[in-house]
Amino acid sequence: MELQISLPDDIAIGLKIPPQKIEEEILREAAITFYIQGKASMGVARRLSGLGKREFLDELAKRKITRHYSEKDANADIKYAKSHQ
Repeated sequence: MELQISLPDDIAIGLKIPPQKIEEEILREAAITFYIQGKASMGVARRLSGLGKREFLDELAKRKITRHYSEKDANADIKYAKSHQ
């Protein structure tokens, strides 16, 4: 699935983020929010964020976000990985 989002110029300017960084930052924030809310496992959130594993963990630590990774999450990640080989 491919998703494309349009962002009006006034909102892009209001974000006070360099134009070349907007997509990267929106994806990172969405990934971390989905992870916090339990809507994405760590593996899925990390991939959405565009960060490597260590970078994603560092970002969680920087924001004082507790890592939650259950057996259910591990199984979901394994299933996802096997289906995308």
